[in-house]
Amino acid sequence: MNTSYGSFAIIGGDKRQLFCARSLSDDGYAVTLGGFDSIARMKNVEITTPFEAALMSEVIILPLPCLDSKGLIPAPFCRENITLSDDLITAMKGKKIFCGMKQRLESSCSLLTPYLYDYYEREEFAVCNAVATAEGALEIAMRNFEGTINGAKCLVTGFGRIGKSLMKILTSLGADVTVSARKPSDLAWIELMGAKAVRTDELYKEGPYDIIFNTVPAHILSCVLLAKIALHAVVVDLASGEGGVDKYAAERLGITHIHALSLPGKAAPKTAGEIVKNTIYHILEEDDR
Repeated sequence: MNTSYGSFAIIGGDKRQLFCARSLSDDGYAVTLGGFDSIARMKNVEITTPFEAALMSEVIILPLPCLDSKGLIPAPFCRENITLSDDLITAMKGKKIFCGMKQRLESSCSLLTPYLYDYYEREEFAVCNAVATAEGALEIAMRNFEGTINGAKCLVTGFGRIGKSLMKILTSLGADVTVSARKPSDLAWIELMGAKAVRTDELYKEGPYDIIFNTVPAHILSCVLLAKIALHAVVVDLASGEGGVDKYAAERLGITHIHALSLPGKAAPKTAGEIVKNTIYHILEEDDR
């Protein structure tokens, strides 16, 4: 990357940020970690306090999300809570700050807004994370399903980024894949790409399935529908928030149901960290033109 920025601070975060730090260091940049006092030393990476890390660096990277529900910077590897203190804000002020879900930080501190960038909003970030999510979902399914993916009857609800990635992977492994969607154009693409297509509101006509992957963030897998198509299935819910599965009905029916959130960071932190880094590179290159 051709940039005038030579030093990065990573404040808070999980394994994704650790691999991001290592990848930045491997690219030749000076990297300082803040809020990682419980980890072992990292080669060519300095570990210090969040304030000192922000103070000595030109570009600051915060986790996804940048603030949790309590207004703290998520930092599972720090022995103390990282608050958005006046000193930390002063150290960050005027520097480029990259984070996920920047609206949380904007609402807490408007002083940082002019130099705030949200890598979570970028399309390349979302697409690359969809692949990591799909692989993580497949690993969960393989761990819980007592058969092989090859030949298994699989349903993917939703034809967004994750749904597309799942369909491609499952088809390549020889699964019998059905994908649900609402738009006629999506249904046409699903069939063109070699899977069976079904309208989401007509799922009750299909099944039963061995494995169901839900990507729709709406309560579409109701008790009645689960009893019809998922009674002996492994259900992996990838939707955010409350998900798209009636979990209480799934429990009553004895259906194996896993609500799998934040899979890139859990299943593939190395790749997830490199996705963060590459997205930041793209933003810096665009901003410096």
